[in-house]
Amino acid sequence: MEERFALLIDADNVSAKYIKPILDELSKYGNVTYKRIYGDWTRPNSAGWKEELLQNSITPIQQFSYTYGKNATDSAMIIDAMDMLYASELEGFCLVSSDSDFTRLASRLRESGKRVIGMGEAKTPLPFRKACEIFTELELLLEDNMMGAAEREEKVGLHAVSGKETKKMISATREQVEEAVVKIITENKNNDRETGLGEVGSRLVKLYPDFDVRRYGYSLLSKFLETLPRLMLIQEGTKVSVALYEDKSRKEMVEEYILYQIKTSGENGIPLSALGNRIRLKFGDFKVRDYGFSQFKPYIQSFPEVELQGEGERTKAVYAPEL
Repeated sequence: MEERFALLIDADNVSAKYIKPILDELSKYGNVTYKRIYGDWTRPNSAGWKEELLQNSITPIQQFSYTYGKNATDSAMIIDAMDMLYASELEGFCLVSSDSDFTRLASRLRESGKRVIGMGEAKTPLPFRKACEIFTELELLLEDNMMGAAEREEKVGLHAVSGKETKKMISATREQVEEAVVKIITENKNNDRETGLGEVGSRLVKLYPDFDVRRYGYSLLSKFLETLPRLMLIQEGTKVSVALYEDKSRKEMVEEYILYQIKTSGENGIPLSALGNRIRLKFGDFKVRDYGFSQFKPYIQSFPEVELQGEGERTKAVYAPEL
């Protein structure tokens, strides 16, 4: 049975352009039972929301600003949330605001055993982010909603070539994430346990509530983890686990990573340009001449289980094990 959520939006701090990404993201967690938005609908700046309310069946809650500087919207939203907490059978709440005034509300809902998904713009203060079980930046949702798969791949490639991190505010650096995953794997190894990809994702969110692989230019956790030098992914059927590169030379690590990328690309293979970008992102100081070759193509061609197809920029590496 799907979990039931209440979606509560602070219209004073959130633009109407985010509504589709918000609803798409929340659908991943469960069924949205309540959809309410709070604001003073007599004000001109709320006009952008009115069409979206009709199209998405969101109930507007009117709150007049009786006193300058006092936020009546926050109070109404908090009161409604507490009423729902005691009177409704909900598993969770989605609080959409860039305002830290909802920090205590998020904490109180979690104290009552409810899941709290927070969403807000990049300017959202850290206390509210930390009070939520999961926090997602609206700019990331909007960008991801408008971007196709090919554009994501190109974006990742550009980051790989330039060596630059995303300019968005990141609470955890790539190095901090890698260190956290290494610690998780080590703890599990000490207890003779494997580390599943799902466990890594859930524990990273517990450590960093606003952790989101889209911050680093990826749409999948597995693709992001593959770029971290000390980590490797092992797939057995549908099961994916995360492990450490251990007791292996640099050459072995690079070759194993390359073969894994080609294998998992399927029968269509992977373009050499995309493969090169991924290698440089994973191993920042990778130079093909260190492996006895002057060019990348002959190096990949030297792998006995790899076949090159196509010409020029369209050349692809395909996994073709010898029979």
